[in-house]
Amino acid sequence: MTPTKDTPFRLGGLTLPHRLVMAPLTRNRAAADGTPGDLMVAYYAQRASAGLIIAEAATPNAVGQTYPNITAIHRPEHVAGWRRVTDAVRDAGGRMFLQLQHGGRVGHPATSGLTPVAPSPVPLPETIFTPDGHRPAVTPREMGPDDIAATVADFAAAARNALDAGFEGVEVHAANGHLLHQFLARNTNRRTDAYGGSVAGRIRFAAEVVEAVAAEIGPERVGVRISPGVTFNGIEEDGDDATELYPALVERLKGLELAYLHVVYADPDSPLFRRIRAEWPGTLVANPVLTRLTTDAVSGAVDRLLAAGAELIALGRPFLANPDLVERLRRGAPLNPLRDRYLMYVGGAVGYTDYPALSDGPAQPSSDSIVAWDGDRVV
Repeated sequence: MTPTKDTPFRLGGLTLPHRLVMAPLTRNRAAADGTPGDLMVAYYAQRASAGLIIAEAATPNAVGQTYPNITAIHRPEHVAGWRRVTDAVRDAGGRMFLQLQHGGRVGHPATSGLTPVAPSPVPLPETIFTPDGHRPAVTPREMGPDDIAATVADFAAAARNALDAGFEGVEVHAANGHLLHQFLARNTNRRTDAYGGSVAGRIRFAAEVVEAVAAEIGPERVGVRISPGVTFNGIEEDGDDATELYPALVERLKGLELAYLHVVYADPDSPLFRRIRAEWPGTLVANPVLTRLTTDAVSGAVDRLLAAGAELIALGRPFLANPDLVERLRRGAPLNPLRDRYLMYVGGAVGYTDYPALSDGPAQPSSDSIVAWDGDRVV
């Protein structure tokens, strides 16, 4: 029998009250040094009714920073700031994982003070937002063996920091064109050593990061996010390569008994999605494609993915615009319109903590644009 969105679920040592997960959403509301502040405490506490919150991407080291005012988890002040968030969410009845993300070539010296690193010296083919506005991307420095080993260790240390900050676990971000995805993709990984070339070489770095994190905090506390075929941040990933690459990654990781595998842009009719579902033995989290943010559209996408075998459904923009999304979907109530002009790079409470709950009255006016991305950044 297919579960419904209200069916409870056991995830590792956690009992989730239902199947709706808040997806990680980078919103650039941290302090300049990456420490969460009061606004983020309020934002996440408002959304504690999610079955699980996967908090926005936090960098495991300084060179991994992507944009201004994103969060980090590699210094004591980061741990202390995140502890305030997790305490507030726990007090409101919620549970949290933290996404760990290294930007790789998606970074800029104007933001981090460091030259970005990547599998190969292939620059991002677009501008990148910095404290000085949009600037041309720089050519990253190719990672040597010492860089690779240090980065793997940084991910493991960041995972330990996340537990110290009160998170129940972490999600390793291997999607959306960031560092781990750059190792997976042929156009960004032009290496000829053991970390490039063949499928086995290109999945090696991602696998070693996940293995190190699992060894550090326990596999039942570790999820992994992938985005097969997604071309975000200049990634080129054709169907034939993705069809070979991701089943190989699943095969490498499935014996670890991780908490979950999280698939971005999950299409229940896709042969690759169905293959991943068939070959992944554990919990599958699916993030749907949403072109309309209506109650019927969101509920329909949730139901289709549950019927296709996903155990948990991760929703991004619906949770952003609706702090009480779970209750709205249960009642069939209208959803707040998304004010996409306030999504990133703007700071402040507008479009962040000021979305009303059902008990607060009517929603604020929306811009009229429809944004089709439901991942960790909006295009």
